Amino acid sequence: MIGRLPRIGNLLKRRKKVAEDGSIVVDAARKATGGKAKTRIVMTMAVFFTIYTTIAGRLVYLGLQNPDMSGGPQSRVTASRPDIVDRNGEVLATDIKTASLFAEPRRIVDADEAIERLSTVLPEIDYEQTYHKLKSGAGFVWLQRQLTPKQQADIMALGIPGLGFRTEKRRFYPSGETSSYIVGLTNIDNQGISGMEKYIDDQGLTDLQASGLAIARDLKPVKLSIDLRVQHVVRDEVATGMERFHAIAAGAVVLNIKTGEVLAMASVPDFDPNNPYNAQDKDRLNRMSAGLYEMGSTFKSFTTGMALDSGKVTLESRFDASRPIRIGRQTIHDFHSKGRVLSVPEVFIYSSNIGSAKEAEAVGIEGHREFLHRLGVLEKMQTELPEVARPTEPRVWKQVNSITIAFGHGVSTTPLQTAVGCAALMSGYLIEPTFLPRTAEQAMEVAKRVVKEKTVEGMRYLYALNAEKGSGKNARVPGYRVGGKTGTAEKVVNGRYSKEKNFNAFVAAFPMDDPQYIVLTIADEPKPEKPGMGNTAASNAGIMAANIIRRAASMLGVKPDFSHENGATLVSYQ
Repeated sequence: MIGRLPRIGNLLKRRKKVAEDGSIVVDAARKATGGKAKTRIVMTMAVFFTIYTTIAGRLVYLGLQNPDMSGGPQSRVTASRPDIVDRNGEVLATDIKTASLFAEPRRIVDADEAIERLSTVLPEIDYEQTYHKLKSGAGFVWLQRQLTPKQQADIMALGIPGLGFRTEKRRFYPSGETSSYIVGLTNIDNQGISGMEKYIDDQGLTDLQASGLAIARDLKPVKLSIDLRVQHVVRDEVATGMERFHAIAAGAVVLNIKTGEVLAMASVPDFDPNNPYNAQDKDRLNRMSAGLYEMGSTFKSFTTGMALDSGKVTLESRFDASRPIRIGRQTIHDFHSKGRVLSVPEVFIYSSNIGSAKEAEAVGIEGHREFLHRLGVLEKMQTELPEVARPTEPRVWKQVNSITIAFGHGVSTTPLQTAVGCAALMSGYLIEPTFLPRTAEQAMEVAKRVVKEKTVEGMRYLYALNAEKGSGKNARVPGYRVGGKTGTAEKVVNGRYSKEKNFNAFVAAFPMDDPQYIVLTIADEPKPEKPGMGNTAASNAGIMAANIIRRAASMLGVKPDFSHENGATLVSYQ
């Protein structure tokens, strides 16, 4: 301890000396310590600034990118489609924006919790399927397409990480089921799959969409020949008729004789294209263009027209219908037999099977077949609507085939084709039907002369006469000079004609002094409206046709005329 004292003394001397110049010592210490602290602060700030700048840049980058779609379904935004409008510009189909829900499974923290919370908004969600999607580890999966605005808001409120929305386009049909079979449907990707929607795609829209050129502002509306007002009337009447006459189905078409334009066409049961959950059901079929039927006595229009056009038969010709015709194992008889010789007008208004069979015999088998093909009745119809059935006929026509076909059994065709064939008898020209606007001049450019003018005059007379004195009485509408022909056909059940099940039709033309429109109605398996009432075509299909004409004629521009109510006058054939 003693030995260390001098050292301590020396140390105290030095400290005392430093203290005498204390200001210099303090300033130097402060400078040394303060410089190091300032450097550390600057470096810390720089590090934090770099980190946050990197995070912000990454967020901006990710915000501008599409979700990773590897391993998941395509998430492209659905392409635009043009509006579809009726002949007066009323919208039948249009695009609307909707949100679709997707997930990025790699960002899902708890799949079970996510599904449980989602099910509170989407109770119909498939738990197992959704679970596998969320656990797949994919970058992108669809969970639910085309949500309602409320569903989107409710899901957003759940705040589930890893879920997002994409804006897509879906098709909206303001008229609902009114024109569902004509306008058609699109699938979940807004691509046409039926009706005029599919026709539009087939005309090049699909290629435009694939090339990215289907831009909404550049797509002009597609105008149809349909008149929505008339379409509403037709759909309403066939729906009412199906219920009123206890039928399994019903339908009708309104056709412009001069242009071939379809003004309205409906078939029930149908579906709501805005919610087409039942569109694929077995009984959902456009029976007017895609259904094949034996059209019964409406075919007698063609048989009589053929006989008159051949020149071998005139309105003054007479046929013995006093006895049934026996051929092979079949016996042909009349439903309301007169048991005597009938004139051609009587064959028509009494709907004589025997008389019609003898008209066909007068022309011959080959002439009979050729005439029906000439009128397009046995050819596949050429029109825009994709749902068109091909008619059927015997591979080899024999005498028995010609006889039964004369009164509408043995061949099957569509009601729309039957209407087109009857329109040809009223004008002399076969004009393929169209669902797009067409002028009379444009129609004549594609029209084919199929029957003589004298035949046209005779058939107009017979149609008017049948409405005045025959089975078409129930289709008369005061002021509109309606003519037409009934058709009651027994349906084939298990290979045999059924006495209990009919397919009924009525074809009407008006105004008969210069027919402008054909109205053809059908009732599939109708029953008597009330006990004791009939179930033939006059009792149902004829009434439906009259109701359509009564309500729609003025919309079609036909003015009522009461000066000569169905005054059928025999034309000269000399």
